[in-house]
Amino acid sequence: MNLEDLGYNDTLKRWWEENSLDGFESARVVEEHREQYLVRTARAEYEAEITGNLRYTAESREDFPTVGDWVAFAVYEGGLAVIHRIFPRFSILRRNTVGNSGETQVIAANIDYAFLIQAADRDFNLNRLERYLTICNASRVHPIVVLSKIDLIDSRELSALMERIRHRIGDIPLLSLSNVTQQGMDSLRTRIERGKTYCLLGSSGVGKSTLLNALSGTTLMKTDSISERTHKGRHVTSHRALVVLPSGGILIDNPGMREVGIADSGEGIEATFDRIARLARDCRFRDCSHTSETGCAVLKALKKGGIDEGSYRNYLKLRREEAHFESSLVERRKKDRAFGKMLKNYKKVMGKNPPAPEG
Repeated sequence: MNLEDLGYNDTLKRWWEENSLDGFESARVVEEHREQYLVRTARAEYEAEITGNLRYTAESREDFPTVGDWVAFAVYEGGLAVIHRIFPRFSILRRNTVGNSGETQVIAANIDYAFLIQAADRDFNLNRLERYLTICNASRVHPIVVLSKIDLIDSRELSALMERIRHRIGDIPLLSLSNVTQQGMDSLRTRIERGKTYCLLGSSGVGKSTLLNALSGTTLMKTDSISERTHKGRHVTSHRALVVLPSGGILIDNPGMREVGIADSGEGIEATFDRIARLARDCRFRDCSHTSETGCAVLKALKKGGIDEGSYRNYLKLRREEAHFESSLVERRKKDRAFGKMLKNYKKVMGKNPPAPEG
């Protein structure tokens, strides 16, 4: 294996040279466990941690390494590996942190393509699919929709589901497969290119870990069945992990996400709902909310059946979430600035009046 098999390219090499990092090694983060990282080079894997400078200069969680990142590190006496620099990311998948307004959770970095997986039997949800598309579009990650578990439905039901997806999302690549019968697996394998990075996004129980095991040719992730009591998937994958496939592609599995919060994704929403975005340009008012205004081109098209009503309602819902996230973010930044000012004043006072020495 070489670094190119892990996704290393000329852009990363130029950044390495421009920043004079000859004294360090390049590696990719393949796992993360509470600020402890497993990094992989062309020849070995190392358990690593970040420098104190990286930790204390970080302004948010996004300033820490995440799975998929390229890093510059060094190995010291005793085998301790320390990450000194994080390479610039060309893409970063993120979502609104559940229960923490104004904060985001990084899903993975430097992703080329995302397989958006929904089970054909019970997980099928077009609104959730549009959420995943919005996250991808905001992150400049190319989405590929995968309808899994098609062995649980007949051909007529499959055709109907595929048509519903195409009607809502347009020309985005769409695949269907079964991990049980292997139907559709060859079509998915042909999508995977050497040196490109893919991730699996979907709820628990849709078959992500089973799919990863099938593509890798070995049991890398534990799998489990759907809960008979709740009919929901059990959380089997508990952390993100990057795997190099025998075919040469790179795949990142993710824990199932039942909640997919939208975070700072204006461009992502515009791209996902491009039909509505194009119509909005013809609205009478520039700040049209597309809910009740006179001269709203979106409402006019909705009345005539020019746009899907379900997609329209989901668009409004995601716009509200985006507005709430942005207002929460502004409020959190105000609090951070107030705390920083208080800390600065405290240090100034303590500098003028140092505590008396003990004894």
